[in-house]
Amino acid sequence: MYYGSYLQLEKVLEAQHPVSFEKGNQPAHDEMLFIVIHQAYELWFKQILFELDYAMKIFAQENINDNSEDLNLVRHRLRRVISIMQLLNQQVHILDTMTPLDFLEFRNLLTPSSGFQSKQFRLIEARLGLEIDKRHQKEYYKRTNEGGFTKEDYSHITETEEQKNLLQLVNGWLERMPFFTGDYWKQYQPAAPPSVTHHPFWDDYRHIYQTGLTEREQKKIHDFDYVFFEKPLTGYTPEQLESLRSNFSPAALRAALFIMLYRDFPVFQTSYQILDSLIEIDHLMSNWRHKHLVMVRRMIGMRVGTGNTSGAGYLEGALGKHYVYRDISGLSTYLIERRKLPKLPEELIRNLGFNM
Repeated sequence: MYYGSYLQLEKVLEAQHPVSFEKGNQPAHDEMLFIVIHQAYELWFKQILFELDYAMKIFAQENINDNSEDLNLVRHRLRRVISIMQLLNQQVHILDTMTPLDFLEFRNLLTPSSGFQSKQFRLIEARLGLEIDKRHQKEYYKRTNEGGFTKEDYSHITETEEQKNLLQLVNGWLERMPFFTGDYWKQYQPAAPPSVTHHPFWDDYRHIYQTGLTEREQKKIHDFDYVFFEKPLTGYTPEQLESLRSNFSPAALRAALFIMLYRDFPVFQTSYQILDSLIEIDHLMSNWRHKHLVMVRRMIGMRVGTGNTSGAGYLEGALGKHYVYRDISGLSTYLIERRKLPKLPEELIRNLGFNM
């Protein structure tokens, strides 16, 4: 085995062909940088997809043993995705060493190709759980005309979007959490009267949450009832209701909140870090879009993109709309102080990893 042949460096290092250097064109020095950076992006996108595939394979199992290595490896590989995305965000700074005038020397030669056509980036979004109906300008995204995808790439993306995504698999995993079944709560003595929750723990939690709200926050208890227990709301605008609707089921959100509240118990350590990693990945994806938006504005202002997109306008719309795990991130809205947490029954504590 030889270093160059193992890495197939002949293919990799011969894959940069600046169009401006072709006969009849004026060579643009920075086109090489432009190509290398975008090829590096695509190589890292490939690794991200590889890691997400592993996580999805684990969460697709009907039963996951929290004490096995499976969840720990999922946590480890999602943290790796985070490290890669941090690197990709930093890589934008290298591209920023190219000035707008440097870019103009070869920009027109790129038409109608565009970063919009990155199939792997679309696959990452789809596998994380970004659905076509939630995309900014969804009708514009699904196209095969000039500036759009090839028919083969279009088919691949569509097929991926029709399969179960990571969000749906994580939702199923959270729904299977067994910690609210009756056997664990037989000895629990609730302090609050029964409410919309129909469970002694959540009755107490809801009461503590409500009493901790400020005068201006009083309506949050209605949000709590709607988000976690689907109690119908009145007097809310369609926009307000839409902001409260979740990609996760109420049962999954209750389990996720419970994990966040009691994450110091051994059995929840890995689960909490997985949820936290999904939130971090979502934030880093948003950071990447923002950095890309700033870069595009710097390079071309408000001109139309090379792929006939609206350029910065499209990126700005996607930035605000393409969050995937905002519902998990938003659970901090419903936290209470640690010292006020209801004391769990002994039977449940034994199953959370403590030896009594």
